[in-house]
Amino acid sequence: MLGWVITCHDDKAEELLERLETKYGPLAQCRAVNFWRGLSANMLSRMLCDALHETDTGDGVIFLTDTSGAAPYRVASLMSHKHPRCEVISGIHFPLLEQMLPFRATMSSEAFRHHIVSRGAPEVTSLWHQQQKNPPFVLLHDLYDC
Repeated sequence: MLGWVITCHDDKAEELLERLETKYGPLAQCRAVNFWRGLSANMLSRMLCDALHETDTGDGVIFLTDTSGAAPYRVASLMSHKHPRCEVISGIHFPLLEQMLPFRATMSSEAFRHHIVSRGAPEVTSLWHQQQKNPPFVLLHDLYDC
């Protein structure tokens, strides 16, 4: 099953997880990490790292964030490059999370990424989708074997 780390501004992450658990009961491999004003990126990184390791059983982890480019998204993006089967989604909201809940157990992280973005577009996107629009910078000398 895919782990979920919901990370948003103020108390929105905790609020989303509480709403899901109120309706569906306790959710295994789900954690909420709130990003409060004044919290350092270093502390957020430590909190997200703990949540990542608590939710990952080997199938992958989905970071679900509220705003693309904001601190939770940026920190999760940096972490995702170090861990296999780790995706970062932005623009999430309760109805979308509710729709996607059943797919945690049946989809790979890549399939989940494509499915959630297709259901929530244009407001919902992923790190992978953003990188396809803006490919990474490559030095010319890296393209040629000398």
